[in-house]
Amino acid sequence: MNRRVRAALAGAVTATLLTTAGTTPAVAHGRARPAEISLPDGFQPEGIATAGRYAYLGSRATGAIYRADLVDGDGRVLSPATGTPSLGLKVDPRGRLFVAGGTAGDARVIDTRSGEVLARYQFATAPTFVNDVVLTDEAAYFTDSNSPVLYRLPLGRHGNLPAADGFTTIALTGAFQQSGTGVNLNGIVRTPDRTALVVVQSNTGRLFRVDPVTGVTTDIDVPGHTFANGDGLLLIGRTLYVAQNRLNQIAVVRLNQAGTAGTVTATITDPNFDVPTTVAKALGRLYLPNARFTTTPTPTTPYTVVAVRAR
Repeated sequence: MNRRVRAALAGAVTATLLTTAGTTPAVAHGRARPAEISLPDGFQPEGIATAGRYAYLGSRATGAIYRADLVDGDGRVLSPATGTPSLGLKVDPRGRLFVAGGTAGDARVIDTRSGEVLARYQFATAPTFVNDVVLTDEAAYFTDSNSPVLYRLPLGRHGNLPAADGFTTIALTGAFQQSGTGVNLNGIVRTPDRTALVVVQSNTGRLFRVDPVTGVTTDIDVPGHTFANGDGLLLIGRTLYVAQNRLNQIAVVRLNQAGTAGTVTATITDPNFDVPTTVAKALGRLYLPNARFTTTPTPTTPYTVVAVRAR
């Protein structure tokens, strides 16, 4: 076969892979990456964080952390069950996984190489629901769905972790008001200009900008839109992705630099969504864990992570 024919065939194969109908499969090392990744039966995922080709997922049932390979779909339990939830997750550049502890009222920091728990912080006691976390250069901030506060975990020089009692509680004031029913504070990210924080209140569908020093909150103006069932958030540049779990969709919002206003530009849906709780980006795609809140969990209930194209 001459060189010209080989080149033509190679081009045809590439074109076929890139134009498959529906969700376009990404290609790595000559094969398509899976559009769905299976998790252990009965896992009950909630949060997801990504680093390179790997995704880290937490079990709201047992607290176990599962590491999934996004290229080949393989995975293993990185950190065993703790008996308390593992909800929102973030990975830092040092290979540490910050874990929101839900009803345990705590946070854990886990080594992503060994699975070792490096530190644990007890923020609150019941009633509490430490739900999500965002990392900045100076601190980790955690939301509590049962209280109008943020927990700030300061990071020292070279990202050093503080002592067990080295966190502070920031009371929220201003526009945000705790509602008596349902999930309140949930997902959290930074503003595009990195000077403040963005949070979503699930039961009202409102977005708020938070001053991380004073705790003063203001409404983020998104004309004509609220975000019912808003859960995990992801910010890429000025684009905010809002996972709306029971609506089985992601709202795409274009924010201004200060994070004071935005415009909804798209809505992402997928037939494989089954109450996706949050969203992370890796290898050019968005990945969402299906929490399946509308399905009664059993030890054999299947769970998956779904990949979709970013917009």
